[in-house]
Amino acid sequence: MPHRFDFLVLGSGVAGLSFALQAARHGTVAVLSKREPQESNTAYAQGGIASVLSPTDTFAAHIQDTLEAGADLNHLDAVEVTVREGPERIRELVELGADFNRRASGEFDLTREGGHSERRIVHAGDITGREVQRALLAACAEQPNITFFPNTAAIDLILERRHGPGAPGRCLGVYALMPSGKIERFLGKGTVLATGGAGKVYLYTSNPDVATGDGVAMAYRAGAQVANMEFYQFHPTCLFHPEAKSFLISEALRGEGGKLRLRGGAQFMERYHRMGELAPRDVVARAIDAELKRTGDDCVYLDMTHLGRAFVSERFPNIYATCKAFNIDMAVQPIPVVPAAHYMCGGVVTDLNGRTTLPGLFAIGEVAHTGLHGANRLASNSLLEGLVFGHRAAAVCAEEARALAAPQVDPPEWDEGSAVASDESVVVAHNWDEIRRLMWNYVGIVRTDKRLMRARRRLELLREEIRDYYWRFKVTQDVIELRNICEVATLIVDCASRRKESRGLHFTLDYPERDDHRGKHDTVVRRDP
Repeated sequence: MPHRFDFLVLGSGVAGLSFALQAARHGTVAVLSKREPQESNTAYAQGGIASVLSPTDTFAAHIQDTLEAGADLNHLDAVEVTVREGPERIRELVELGADFNRRASGEFDLTREGGHSERRIVHAGDITGREVQRALLAACAEQPNITFFPNTAAIDLILERRHGPGAPGRCLGVYALMPSGKIERFLGKGTVLATGGAGKVYLYTSNPDVATGDGVAMAYRAGAQVANMEFYQFHPTCLFHPEAKSFLISEALRGEGGKLRLRGGAQFMERYHRMGELAPRDVVARAIDAELKRTGDDCVYLDMTHLGRAFVSERFPNIYATCKAFNIDMAVQPIPVVPAAHYMCGGVVTDLNGRTTLPGLFAIGEVAHTGLHGANRLASNSLLEGLVFGHRAAAVCAEEARALAAPQVDPPEWDEGSAVASDESVVVAHNWDEIRRLMWNYVGIVRTDKRLMRARRRLELLREEIRDYYWRFKVTQDVIELRNICEVATLIVDCASRRKESRGLHFTLDYPERDDHRGKHDTVVRRDP
């Protein structure tokens, strides 16, 4: 028998948990996570949550900063909704027990990050995401209507049969690989993608291993619209160390006065942007990339030594301790850093309530394209987006669910056909590595038509190999993720090839200028399922 719930949530980060808490007031909720619920992009978010919480700040200023960072490709309505509803969502987090840094007066200790004109980042030291997730998980644990399914990987969406040519079938739920190895059906009146990003598509990333673009890949295969996948944000500063697994060095360090330097000590950011180290992330990442190509060095350095040991150890305790574990004392020596894939600004197209173009399917958080980020995400707007749209989607999904009749016939069980256990898993590991390397080399911070063409040709061959492997052998989580990163890589290349200009995070040497006449549009793709 299938698992039946009123609402299905795929993913246990800030967006998925925010949705689950609200939806639990209206019915039963299943939360599926590929690993333990604590393992998500949210848990690795260091900087904080951007919101207008100071009397000297304004909604208009936050909106303007978001639009400027997004290179004029943001959807204004999405920006306004997110900014204006943000303070209330943060107050709710505090009521749930989230503990943010405060001054002696009791007010939030607001900090500033790149692209922001004001200090508006509420934070919990340098582990804000972990604290937000802790508070949300604790609140969910008190809700009897919420059931967690850890180590459960969604494979594909289940759609009802179409009722006419071109008519999208309603999403009924998902097929999912259980910890036992069995594939089972999860059915719900509303299915919510909260699967996060796809940083593992690239060789170097700040994301955890779960970030393989599963939601985007599943939605695209089902026929939902996907947009702006060319805009992948590379965080300018990840720790450069052979034993560090892409540990993020938060933008908040530059917000507190950190300086980027070359190996010899020279600063360089003033040559690239009037805001220097506080320039938008795409500018800083390209500047570092350009300097590394010019000098041949392996990394640049983030210098915090002028701020003193007491400040850096108290303000950034987790980063300080992690660097110390790698024999880097950031109080007396600069931190070696390089850019790494960090955040997906495109995703599954939604409206302002998380609805996708497929009935019954919602998308929230990093997996969604709401239009908030435009061509480049403003720092610390991501946790904010998850809170706001998780809340909005839950209200609308619950309203739709009340009016929805249950399907009269259950969708078919998973059919394994003649699939057998694989005896050549090396194929999966090899293809995974090849995709990530070709994406880093050809579809990274700086692109050209020739590089994109090379990537496309190789991805077409890899897709055939993966498709053949997928149908011949029994499904495993490694195969699910490989299939999905190949799908997402292809979408990034497709969208990047269509944009004949440089804007925000998409920079191409063949079209180095921004084209405001032809370029102010979203790159929307859709597959007929």
